[in-house]
Amino acid sequence: MKARSLVFDLFGDYLRYRGGEVRLRHLVALMGCFDVPETTVRVVVTRLRKEGWLDSRREGRETVYSLTAAAWELLDEGRERIFDRARGPWDGQWHMVIYSVPEAERATREQLRKKLAWFGFGPLSASVWVSPHDRLDQVRKAFADFSAVRLDTFRSRSEGAVADRDIAARAWDLHDLDRDYATLLADYAPRLPAYRTGLSSGEALVQRMQLVYDYRHFPFRDPDLPLELLPEGWHGRRAHDVFLEAHGLLREQAFAHVDEVIAAVPRGDATPTPAAR
Repeated sequence: MKARSLVFDLFGDYLRYRGGEVRLRHLVALMGCFDVPETTVRVVVTRLRKEGWLDSRREGRETVYSLTAAAWELLDEGRERIFDRARGPWDGQWHMVIYSVPEAERATREQLRKKLAWFGFGPLSASVWVSPHDRLDQVRKAFADFSAVRLDTFRSRSEGAVADRDIAARAWDLHDLDRDYATLLADYAPRLPAYRTGLSSGEALVQRMQLVYDYRHFPFRDPDLPLELLPEGWHGRRAHDVFLEAHGLLREQAFAHVDEVIAAVPRGDATPTPAAR
């Protein structure tokens, strides 16, 4: 797990429920649970502050960190995509974005493509992206201040179910995505009995964070297609159910360990030591 991601995940899954901020010595102790050295933690938080993701303030001799509004917005948007799935029937409507970006604005074009993928759109061709979900307002809002970006948006229907499945197969690499979901299932589904029995609090925290780390990239790739568009034997929905169950089963012990680690850190300027895993 990357140290940068761990900082965001600690805030998103734990520290938000503990006042939304953390003393540096406590963060160092928590990161120590994942074998991240103090020097790395200091480098990461310094970079995150310079990039506008962390705010800091002094409290006596200590530094206290909190996420900026932009960072919380990013985390909340990501949390919604990770934990929520569309379950209702599809109305058969495709939502289409056709974009135009000057050749000189390659960085903007790449940013646009990444954002479209995040919103669940897939490329039907180079500049034509489609989604079965109505997120056109989100796309327009995200690029309202980009004068170099020209967006044309449409809603339409295909000729029928066969054409719809063909569109989905061309716009997304569902085969590779399904294979990776199957791999995740093979890894985590057998762990559920142990999670139900209960792990030690330290192991629960580590495994829960690893679970989030392993699952978090799927929302960037998975457009959350309705059942009508999914291939036979699709593993994605079962993988999501296993993720939710595992995440919930580990919650109590993981939260307990976060509290234990913070409580074990000596007060003042003493060097923090992580609680035993």
